[in-house]
Amino acid sequence: MKSHVTTAVLSLVLAIPACSRPPEKKVIALVTKAMDSEFWLVMADGAKAAAAENPDYELVISAPDREINVDQQVSILENQVRRGVKALVVSPAGSAQVVSALEQAASRGIPVVLVDTDAPFEKKSSYIGTDNAKGGALAAMGLVAAMGTTGDVAVISGVPGNESQDARARGFLDEIAKTPGIRVVAQQPGNSERQLGLTVMENLLTAHPDIKGVFATNDQMALGAMEAVEARKLRGKIAIIGFDATQEAAGAIVEGKLTGSVAQSPREMGRQGVLAAIALAEGRTVAKLIDTGTEYVDAKNAARYAK
Repeated sequence: MKSHVTTAVLSLVLAIPACSRPPEKKVIALVTKAMDSEFWLVMADGAKAAAAENPDYELVISAPDREINVDQQVSILENQVRRGVKALVVSPAGSAQVVSALEQAASRGIPVVLVDTDAPFEKKSSYIGTDNAKGGALAAMGLVAAMGTTGDVAVISGVPGNESQDARARGFLDEIAKTPGIRVVAQQPGNSERQLGLTVMENLLTAHPDIKGVFATNDQMALGAMEAVEARKLRGKIAIIGFDATQEAAGAIVEGKLTGSVAQSPREMGRQGVLAAIALAEGRTVAKLIDTGTEYVDAKNAARYAK
């Protein structure tokens, strides 16, 4: 009798953990180019907000140390594929280099949503982000409005091969070419880094002392260029346009240190990226292209972005 009771109690005890164990969450991975600027932190906040609305899913966020570390991003992506995540949300650091890792995901049936930066990957489920060429054109129009229709200008661009920033530069150059009195005297990479943006701007001021305008394809580089201009006491003499309209950049516009910036919606990219990934993981369809919009920011509306 005692052995029967013991067996029955043991069976009940063994059964309790199995009955009470919560179901395992499905993992969505967000892999950005870096996590070293306000832009990526805001995108991550948007992604977390979407994940919080879907308790059956767990969001993991990973990124290289710097945007230039494309090989590190490829390794992160390969690790997430091996882990067997339900979907990937990716901002490719190097559009061409990451395709092999994205192909691995597709071969295992893992949906891929690209955010912020598109890539030549035909099997992507959706691209969610900015029309970067249009944003570059807005920057060119803002620069012309600020400096006039004549003078030398330069472009400080991102990591070569970064599709989003390459598109911004192309959009800018195509639009600025419509003003024949403006001459583009240089285009140099600043790798999306503030310190390198400062160094590049110092070199530009030495090589082209009469320069009147600069377009930097992200705000980190624009803020670096601003520091170089401030150091030479040239505020107001050189128009500087950035891209992202981060809080710090908007504050600099309010103070008259920067001329303008092109606003994106990184929070919406992160939020919609995760929502799309969840929909795909559940077998639903999503739009192939979701444009999260752009707006030119200058002294008239910068206070709203500086809050």
